Amino acid sequence: MANDLLWNMGMKKVFSITEAKTQFSKLLRRVAAGEVITLTKWGVPVGRLVPVEVQKGKRRLGFYKGKFTVPDDFDAPLPDEILDAFEGKAKQGRSKA
Repeated sequence: MANDLLWNMGMKKVFSITEAKTQFSKLLRRVAAGEVITLTKWGVPVGRLVPVEVQKGKRRLGFYKGKFTVPDDFDAPLPDEILDAFEGKAKQGRSKA
């Protein structure tokens, strides 16, 4: 009953997954306006739709200029042992007890 009252006032903030699927676009508009929507499954809260924090200010280009240099061999092929490790082919060393 309380949920119905909130719904009629346009303030409902808890939705079942089924309700959320059928009203997804509307819920996203509300979230974009700053609301937090709780999603439930069988009456148990399982997630939230929350607004994304907008980055304040513009990013400055060249902020790290002069702070580091890219090595000349940055894009050179990796050594075989490192490449094997990335591909999951690295041999596992034995632990010494």
